[in-house]
Amino acid sequence: MRLTGAEIIVECLKEQGVDTVFGFPGGQALIIYDALYKYSHEIKHILTSHEQGASHAADGYARATGKVGVCIATSGPGATNLVTGIATAYMDSVPMVAITGQVPTALLGKDSFQEVDITGITMPITKHNYIVKDVNKLADVIREAFIIAKEGRPGPVLIDVCKDVTAAEAEYEPKPLKTPQEVLLGVTEEEVAEAAEIINAAKRPVILSGGGVSIAGATEEVRTLAENAKIPVSTSLMGMGSFPATHELYMGMVGMHGTKTSNLAVSDCDLFIAVGARFSDRVISNVSMFAPKAKIMHIDIDPAEVGKNINVHHPLVGNIKKILARINSRIEKKNNTEWSEKIAEWKNLYPLKYTKDEVLRPQFIMERICELTKGEALITTEVGQHQMWAAQFYKYKEPRQFISSGGLGTMGFGLGACIGAQIGRPEKKVINIAGDGSFRMNCNELATAVEYRLPIIIALFNNGVLGMVRQWQELFFGGRYSATNIDRGTNFKALAEAYGAVGIDVAKPEEVDAAIKKALESKDRPVLINFIIDKDDKVFPIVPPGKPISEIIED
Repeated sequence: MRLTGAEIIVECLKEQGVDTVFGFPGGQALIIYDALYKYSHEIKHILTSHEQGASHAADGYARATGKVGVCIATSGPGATNLVTGIATAYMDSVPMVAITGQVPTALLGKDSFQEVDITGITMPITKHNYIVKDVNKLADVIREAFIIAKEGRPGPVLIDVCKDVTAAEAEYEPKPLKTPQEVLLGVTEEEVAEAAEIINAAKRPVILSGGGVSIAGATEEVRTLAENAKIPVSTSLMGMGSFPATHELYMGMVGMHGTKTSNLAVSDCDLFIAVGARFSDRVISNVSMFAPKAKIMHIDIDPAEVGKNINVHHPLVGNIKKILARINSRIEKKNNTEWSEKIAEWKNLYPLKYTKDEVLRPQFIMERICELTKGEALITTEVGQHQMWAAQFYKYKEPRQFISSGGLGTMGFGLGACIGAQIGRPEKKVINIAGDGSFRMNCNELATAVEYRLPIIIALFNNGVLGMVRQWQELFFGGRYSATNIDRGTNFKALAEAYGAVGIDVAKPEEVDAAIKKALESKDRPVLINFIIDKDDKVFPIVPPGKPISEIIED
């Protein structure tokens, strides 16, 4: 059958099982939006307040569901407004397809109205991107884009479509959904046997469970390895939920804001097993002093990550779920060892702690959110101190439960991601943990949450400053607070109500539970809880920049 390019786009989205897209219309995307209008009974379009909100919503949807998130924008500023969201997804390996309108092919390269080379701009932050100038190639490009977004290490793909292509007609033939081919990177039986032998022989092993464990669906395999070999487990920020925080072998996050137990264990271990992790600077800090007594085993699907940031003694590159299953079949079961007893001793000596008094503490708020949601909510975050408190004091049980910008550290990410996660997982309560600095950046997406009657909760940690930057200024810059005071008198409760959401102010510890319970009861309206906290509350532990992770400041 003959269809316009715009209709082909929508038909291909249907082929891929897409039922929701996030976006904002504009001149060069008008014909695409006309097709979306005709297909509105099959694909739901979520109109965000800003294109960046659309990209973060598509990202949050993808992280929460494991599906490919889709966002749409027009050319020029519409396309460039997606860039931060695309880069965020790229850094954290999130499958996303961004579709942008482009000026007609005859106007390309002429500095036409709202023309920008978006494929050139996004080349370093996408797995692949396309500019489509021929309607006959459009369907195959879209199908290929979805495969690339999903296969191997996932990531974002951008498709830039010229306006005349969306108007032109071509023959369209539906095709069955093609599943991504497994990336076969050839881990041999000898390598598997050697890895198992090394693990069996280790006296002080540690597992780092990263974000790739959740992406690969390898949580059970990691748990089996840990339980059978009695190996204590830490997670990266992106790995939160890949190993249950309530498990006796869990030590907490590792690195700059990791627990003292995790950091001491890594510094004393004789075998460090990194699974689906990329050894970011926030994990390893001083490279020469990271796991100084250990051999490093790195299990990952991306060969480019192996040896990139740290010397690896035992690389295993491929599907981590299958590699771990093969290793697990060779693991000798152990009872409690001297090492596991040492870890238990450290956990008892060095728990995460904070001052408990009559002042409203952010750590206390996170503990109450965890308790009152029974640890079952999906948590999204903005970026800053609140992000670390959310990582430290909420006990994540499952993968895809913690949604945060790890690699890029994108302030303004959380609210859009919260919207996308709630739409993708409507059966879950979704809570965005925000700082007032981050929230200001994309608070306009409250209008989106109200429009679509989403019962999300924004827990706003309002201290009137850019908290993490100010903390660094105090600890490492002699208390010179340069441009970090943002106490501008904003009434966040009134702001929420102006958008049509529910606003609640909380200033005392005894008010916390009632506010959270009220928010949890909301069925069709977003709720913002404005928690007024002290500007001098800090995230501890912290490893000073450039120091080994064993040199921790505890308070």
